[in-house]
Amino acid sequence: MIPVPPAIQRFPWKLMALLSAITGFGLLVLYSAAGGSFTPWALQQGVRFLVFLTLALAIGRFPLRIVEDFAYLGYIAVAVLLVAVELLGFVGGGSQRWLNLGFMNLQPSELMKVAIVLALARFYAQLPPGETRGWTALWPALVIIGIPAALVMLQPDLGTALAICASGVIVMFVSGLPFWWFGSAAAAGAAALPVLFSFLHDYQQKRVLIFLDPESDPLGAGYHISQSKIAIGSGGIGGKGFLNGSQSHLDYLPEGHTDFIFATMAEEWGLIGGFALLFGFFLLLRWSTRVALKARTRFGQLVATGLTMTIFFYIAINLMMVMGLAPVVGIPLPLFSYGGSSMLTIMTCVGIILAIENDSKTGTRRFH
Repeated sequence: MIPVPPAIQRFPWKLMALLSAITGFGLLVLYSAAGGSFTPWALQQGVRFLVFLTLALAIGRFPLRIVEDFAYLGYIAVAVLLVAVELLGFVGGGSQRWLNLGFMNLQPSELMKVAIVLALARFYAQLPPGETRGWTALWPALVIIGIPAALVMLQPDLGTALAICASGVIVMFVSGLPFWWFGSAAAAGAAALPVLFSFLHDYQQKRVLIFLDPESDPLGAGYHISQSKIAIGSGGIGGKGFLNGSQSHLDYLPEGHTDFIFATMAEEWGLIGGFALLFGFFLLLRWSTRVALKARTRFGQLVATGLTMTIFFYIAINLMMVMGLAPVVGIPLPLFSYGGSSMLTIMTCVGIILAIENDSKTGTRRFH
């Protein structure tokens, strides 16, 4: 028997197969959403996946020490890109969120979801354990989170700003900060909701009100949610069949290839297709959670946990949004929705978690 080379044995075949299966399913849905055509979405999305998968595998080969050393620099670079969006970005859908790079439109706020986790993980990995209950453990983290959150709110993009804050808070929580800090912040936030609501833009306020009562404006602000529910419900158990979705093909379902792609899929593939997709996401999250539990260093543990929760937030918020369980905030479904920035972000998360997994195989656990 010919021996299998070590490099082939170490290759993450199972992970590649899982990512390819989720994305491949998404390409079928994009093909159908375009009326049975590979253009304009499926072909471009497939090429992006191959490019970003290669990037993820390359990142996975990086020594984790390099990722840690460049954590602050990466954060600063993405923050500069957020400033560039304010100065040079173009407006799309009423918001100024993108930079035109020629081959793709980059949304830097998506990358900040990764950069914030890396920066905070490095900060807390370097912080002596005895100082996690002091003021020095809190104010730098609030500054690190506050700067990008404020820049993203200027775009305006409430959903992404909240996602950035959530990713940062997860790292702070796992780092061992006092639990009562988080409880107090949550209570204060709840008490301040009426005041915070008044600061939202009119369309953002309308989204919240429509979430509370979708039927109050079914042909206006509540149209997205109403049509999404119709599409999901009409799919039944087995769906209407591939290429047979009426809501998306007759243009009743807005954004059926991006934010509401789950509704497009559910109409044609039904409950069975929905469970298959959720099972794929479960396997991805199970893998990343195991990497976090087995991480060799404190930095690796914090990063893997933060990035796992970042991927989870993508999935949970999008699914809650399309089912009417959360306001419409424009969060794409990982590896499924059409878009380059979100796929780049998810594959970067996967690559860094892969680097942590490879690092955990190199020696004994060490926490400082």
